[in-house]
Amino acid sequence: QVQLVESGGGLVQAGGSLRISCAASGRTSSGRAMGWFRQAPGKEREFVAAISWIGSNTYYQDSVKGRFTISRDNAKNMVYLQMVNLKPEDTAVYYCAADGSRFVALPLMNLRYDYWGQGTQVTVSS
Repeated sequence: QVQLVESGGGLVQAGGSLRISCAASGRTSSGRAMGWFRQAPGKEREFVAAISWIGSNTYYQDSVKGRFTISRDNAKNMVYLQMVNLKPEDTAVYYCAADGSRFVALPLMNLRYDYWGQGTQVTVSS
């Protein structure tokens, strides 16, 4: 029903910037709130940011506020995560996820993510 493919990861120096993308496809891919998660080696997956299906509301983990910006282009079925002032602790595999509901305004901290991408590696060197 929903396929998510991340891209844009890579190696960047501390203090640098990177934008990763998530392409959504499938018959029911539209109208869903979207989120970004990350998982560092030896750590649990953690929430990074979320955006409402319209794109008017966003929500961030405290450690990335002011440095990361989530956005979306519904015409292209794309979601982005712009990351600036990257730190070595941002190194992780970043995953895109789609909420299970469609065309519903939900609290972004309480989404239920039913669809996941395969992830893209972001490495920040010190």
